[in-house]
Amino acid sequence: MKKLLNITPFLLLSACLLSILIGCTPPPSASNSVDVVPEPELIIEAPKPTTPGSLWTTNRGSLFVDNRAGHVGDILTVVIAEQAEASKEASTSTGRSTSASADITSLFGLESNIANINKAIDPSNLISAGYTNDFAGTGSTSRKEDLVATLTTRVVEVLPNGTLRISGSKSVTVNHEQQLIHLSGIVRQQDITVGNLINSKYILDANIVYTGKGVIDEKQKPGWLLRLLDNVTPF
Repeated sequence: MKKLLNITPFLLLSACLLSILIGCTPPPSASNSVDVVPEPELIIEAPKPTTPGSLWTTNRGSLFVDNRAGHVGDILTVVIAEQAEASKEASTSTGRSTSASADITSLFGLESNIANINKAIDPSNLISAGYTNDFAGTGSTSRKEDLVATLTTRVVEVLPNGTLRISGSKSVTVNHEQQLIHLSGIVRQQDITVGNLINSKYILDANIVYTGKGVIDEKQKPGWLLRLLDNVTPF
């Protein structure tokens, strides 16, 4: 019975340590799962009136109809060519120098008595002071971005003035490494080429997101313990 009582605290301590290790273990990587971007709501246009008994039709698909995107649900290909570069440099230098001196060459003949009282005092060189202050500072910053891609989007809304709201995503997964690109914004129909293409520089309120998820992305982040220490450290 005494031997069993001696083993029981050891088992309890082992169970507590095991629970702590399980709680601190980071969740398994979800690199095998594929993020699904929610599809935007389509705003369907009202159907156009038909023209029975006439060779002219208002329906799409005619040989003489412009096939560029212009209706909800139409496909539009966006050529993404984003290039941004910025740099800034500043330099500052300041300086100040001040000096002051005072002496007594004649004071009713008392200057000789001052020397007799204390030989260390020289009336011709009583006060001499100087001050110098120098400051120099430099700084520079630079940033460069390049993103070239082609993404097919869909018209999700036709605004009252005729502009189109587009949205589209593309996800590519290779060896459990996922690359996702998403684009949304507003375009004008006159900026769309005959080949149903548009450059990303013509997109208003463009929102371009290019992210990755997987083993490579995980290696770009510090460990969970280091991130925890960074959040709680006061230094």
